[in-house]
Amino acid sequence: MAATLNLAQVRSFGNVEFLARQLVEGFITGLHKSPFHGFSVEFAEHRLYNAGESTRHIDWKVFGKTDKLFVKRYEEETNLRCHLLLDVSSSMYYPEKDFGKVTFSAMGAASLAYLLQRQRDAVSLCTFANEIELQTPTKSTPGHVHKIFEHLNQLLKSNAPNRRTSTAEVIHEIAEKINKRSLVVLFSDMFDTAGADPARQDALFSALQHLRHNLHEVLIFHVTDRSTEQAFAFADQPHEFIDLETNARVKLQPNQVREAYKQAVGDYLQALKLRCAQYRIDFIEADIAEGFEPILSAYLVKRTKMK
Repeated sequence: MAATLNLAQVRSFGNVEFLARQLVEGFITGLHKSPFHGFSVEFAEHRLYNAGESTRHIDWKVFGKTDKLFVKRYEEETNLRCHLLLDVSSSMYYPEKDFGKVTFSAMGAASLAYLLQRQRDAVSLCTFANEIELQTPTKSTPGHVHKIFEHLNQLLKSNAPNRRTSTAEVIHEIAEKINKRSLVVLFSDMFDTAGADPARQDALFSALQHLRHNLHEVLIFHVTDRSTEQAFAFADQPHEFIDLETNARVKLQPNQVREAYKQAVGDYLQALKLRCAQYRIDFIEADIAEGFEPILSAYLVKRTKMK
């Protein structure tokens, strides 16, 4: 299966565990034919050999197949703890035809959860809007990961809520709750701070810095419908735009504000990227039209850096 799914079909199918397995297995198969072939597809059993270490655990059968040196990897070596944070505020239920951003995020999180289980790494799921709504324990057992899939299935069955976002406050709370060094993966459109209020932006940056101060690694997937939310590619005819979190409404012609809108959004994203770079946080733009391969690839790159 290609790492792209019709988001409307995802919601109607209602089995993220099956879809996540198909996505990940298809992605791993594709690694054989790509420049990422160096990543071990035997995630749970092997890791790349490091020059200078003992050769007694090298798997020579794998070397014969891949022409690369892997050593047998034991369970105590796969001790990553990963916290998946999903923004489920009202703005994430856009576009309304398929609730695209929250559907995309749920499938992205499901795919990572499946991949983490395959690596025998521990994972938790946290959903939030203006406060934490769900936070599971951090475990690696199949039963625990199955419960995460069930939570994500329930999320896909939900209708658009009436909830604002308080990303900064939630991240501060999460940072205080995570006791062991972990990888924190955030799926969010970051729209609670995208306005003109510098204080809200500073609050978000402070929260991200809090995670890094506590020695956690952070991977942000900025989930957007890029064509409309960044390029403002609406037909040039009268539209009524509705803020999904405040229900504020404004009527206008897109061509009257397009350039100013794009400039404002571009400035905000640039500031966010620069601050993430300053804190050594991986910031990945995740367009819901581009599929899930960027999600899985970014995770693998991050996981390799953490070894």
